[in-house]
Amino acid sequence: MATKKSKREATTAAKTANDGAEARPISRQALIDHLNQDLSREYQAIIAYVVYSQVLKGAEYMNIAAELEKHAAEELTHALIIAKQVDYLGGMPVVVPKDVRTSEKARDMLRFDLNNEQETIRNYRERVRQCEDLGEYSMAELIRGILVNEQDHLIALATALGEDAPAMKAMGRDRG
Repeated sequence: MATKKSKREATTAAKTANDGAEARPISRQALIDHLNQDLSREYQAIIAYVVYSQVLKGAEYMNIAAELEKHAAEELTHALIIAKQVDYLGGMPVVVPKDVRTSEKARDMLRFDLNNEQETIRNYRERVRQCEDLGEYSMAELIRGILVNEQDHLIALATALGEDAPAMKAMGRDRG
């Protein structure tokens, strides 16, 4: 029996070392805190997409500027979903966005957005796992729906930059 326990402990330790995940479920308060960070990131995305969609100049950016306007509306929907989940869990939704980076160069702005989308996807993938660990399966499904939009945003931004979308495995564990 000691061998099985040692193997289990070794597996848990390896899992924690490999993916940074905690071996035990997250608390409701910690989930509220993480969701509020996600909400701040959604506010950041709304602001960035509104600004970027209006200041991108040049024929090569006209299609992406219109796409960014759509992204802004989708990010607002995400913010409403996340705020509702924070409230459901007994927390107070935050009101301050993360900092928004701007640039005079269109490619820089698109790169900022691409990097932000990668971070958002990594975080929402983790949030799905955390929700499921707490038995909040409906919340996990809502976040999966947001992930679909965020991945579409990532693809649109990568395409606008003339790049392939970053591999999902390169962005973190590919579950969720």
